[in-house]
Formats: sequence, C-alpha cells, structure tokens
Amino acid sequence: MTGELGTTNLLLGIMAAVSVLEALVILGLGIGGFMVYRRVMTLVEGLETRQLAPAMARVNAILDDVKGVTLRVKEETDRVDHAIRSTMDRVDDTADRVRSNVRAKTSRVVGFVRGLRVAMEAILHSGHEAHGT
Repeated sequence: MTGELGTTNLLLGIMAAVSVLEALVILGLGIGGFMVYRRVMTLVEGLETRQLAPAMARVNAILDDVKGVTLRVKEETDRVDHAIRSTMDRVDDTADRVRSNVRAKTSRVVGFVRGLRVAMEAILHSGHEAHGT
C-alpha cells in the first residue's frame, strides 16, 4: 500500500507543479498582454499626434473656409435678391406711369376719332335721307 501511496503522492506533486507552471504561464501572458496593450496605445497616441491632429487641423481650416464662403455667398445672394426685387418694383412703377400717360394721350385721340366717326355717320346718314326723299 505504501507503493501505491508513493505513486499517488508523486502524481499529486506533478499535478501541483503543473498547476503552478500554468499559473505562472497565465500570469506571464497577462503581463505580456498588458505590455503589448501599452505599446499599442503609445503607437496610437504617436500616430494621433503626428498624423491625425494635423489632418484634423487642416480639415477644420477647410471647414472654416467653407463656412466663410457660404456666408459670403448667402450675403451676395440676399443682396442680389434685394436688387432684383427693387428693380422689379421700379419697372412696375414705370410701367404703370407709362400706361397712364399713354391712356391720357390716346384718350384724346380716341375721343376725336369717335367724334369724327359719329360726325361721318351723321353726314352719311343725312345724305342717304336727302337722296331717299
């Protein structure tokens, strides 16, 4: 029975040693993973500082320029719209004045032509009555 107990103890000792080795390997993997994580984060921060920050500064400058151009275009559009509206108002006023002036001047001519027509009809009508009698 001592032989069997010795073998059991030997196997238990081997399993304990393997468990300690597994714990050391897991601990080493954890430390290694943490070191890789720190290196990757340092690399990312370096890339961010060297590449991303200047690119973002350029993008922000471009966006500011676009904003300025958009504002200028909007102001110019408003100015042109105002100019067009005021020009249209002046054209409408001018058309109204021209229309009233033309009516005033042509009303005399139209009245004269109507009176002449009535006179000619009266002459022609009285001429037909004189021939008819």
